[in-house]
Amino acid sequence: MQRLSDRVAVITGAASGIGLATARRFRDEGAKVVLVDIDETAGTEAAKEVDGLFIAADVTSEADVARVFQTTAETFGRVDIAFNNAGISPPDDDSILTTGLDAWRKVQEVNLTSVYLCCKAVIPYMRKQGKGSIINTASFVAKMGAATSQISYTASKGGVLAMSRELGVQFAREGIRVNALCPGPVNTPLLRELFASDPERAARRLVHIPMGRFAEAEEIAAAVAFLASDDAAFVTAAEFLVDGGISGAYVTPL
Repeated sequence: MQRLSDRVAVITGAASGIGLATARRFRDEGAKVVLVDIDETAGTEAAKEVDGLFIAADVTSEADVARVFQTTAETFGRVDIAFNNAGISPPDDDSILTTGLDAWRKVQEVNLTSVYLCCKAVIPYMRKQGKGSIINTASFVAKMGAATSQISYTASKGGVLAMSRELGVQFAREGIRVNALCPGPVNTPLLRELFASDPERAARRLVHIPMGRFAEAEEIAAAVAFLASDDAAFVTAAEFLVDGGISGAYVTPL
């Protein structure tokens, strides 16, 4: 399908995982893709693969974020889609009883403040156009509680969910749609690292998924492409769960 033909899409955290899978999907759907990442080597390679533009940036820096969208607009003349996806889940983010303030703040900066900065920077371009789609990566953990806590990650994703809802309402009549994507556990480098470092903790997560497996990044990218396209023209301020049924489960199949 070519639902995104000639549209310009910016993806943060684009060098790997969901971001890279989405860059590939957007390319296949006809979009011009701008890939943003702090990893210059991986980002450059990813951009070559999808024939996109790579911009190295720290998404926690207001100046860097402003430069990303200014460069995109100057290069392509518009910004149609912003997939604000960059995020981290470091091992020192754990129970509230053991997570230090520095760890808390680092996760909040990358996972929540970066989304705030990206939305703040891109919305003026979309207002001029009278149209745009913003997809912010939240998580199913924004809807549920877990005894295997990552307290700052959970709180940051709850913030993304609430902010996306508010922006979706505020700018709906200006043609700008804002939605929160809430993936379940995804088979990405972040999750594989968790399996390697703490298999028991990771296995405790898998048992709660009715489908009995983690999502593939390409499955999440398909949902992002839908939200970015006109197929989702009446979808805004939504919590878009793509979680294999985990948030609806009480007892899972044996």
